[in-house]
Amino acid sequence: MKLAVLVSGSGTNLQALLDAQASGALSPAEIAVVVSNRPGVAALARAERAGVPHVVVEHRGLPREEFEDRLLAVLAGHEVEAVVLAGFMRVLTKHFVERFPLRIINTHPSLLPAFPGANAAAQAIAHGVKLSGATVHFVDTSLDGGPIIAQVAVPVEPADDASTLQARIQAQEHRLLPEVVRRLAAGELSCQGRLVIHARGNDRAE
Repeated sequence: MKLAVLVSGSGTNLQALLDAQASGALSPAEIAVVVSNRPGVAALARAERAGVPHVVVEHRGLPREEFEDRLLAVLAGHEVEAVVLAGFMRVLTKHFVERFPLRIINTHPSLLPAFPGANAAAQAIAHGVKLSGATVHFVDTSLDGGPIIAQVAVPVEPADDASTLQARIQAQEHRLLPEVVRRLAAGELSCQGRLVIHARGNDRAE
């Protein structure tokens, strides 16, 4: 399964996917292209170092549908079959999402449905919760509201601030995301309504 990874910033989740691909742990998924909506970000340098094609499609100054059409053209040129949002800071519309039904996944630094949107770790600290975590979910047209595929809990320590909590959540995202991508490519995920069904392979089980 050929993947596009959409990024906007530093690309630490992208790096986890690149590392998994280099070790063979991402197979049968393959990163065909990395696309950023912002030029000059560190994620593009990560893709370049890994020898993965990378493209900038800027959103500034474009109507949302035209921006998404340009994204779709790049993905079509690389024969992309599924999309991973790895720190991609744009909300995709129905126009884009319907091209890849149950083939777009996102990672989010909270136990959704708690704390959707930006600055989830800071939201968790501000609300005084004792437990946060990481979520990987299918993308629909809502904000971080698609069917949940996998989650892992991360305790909020008394001394935590947003940055320390975010760092520990990211460590779990880096473990969880490549495994979910592998399962998607292997045909081990299906969805009935909002319930995600995991059909585990014989040789890979948690």
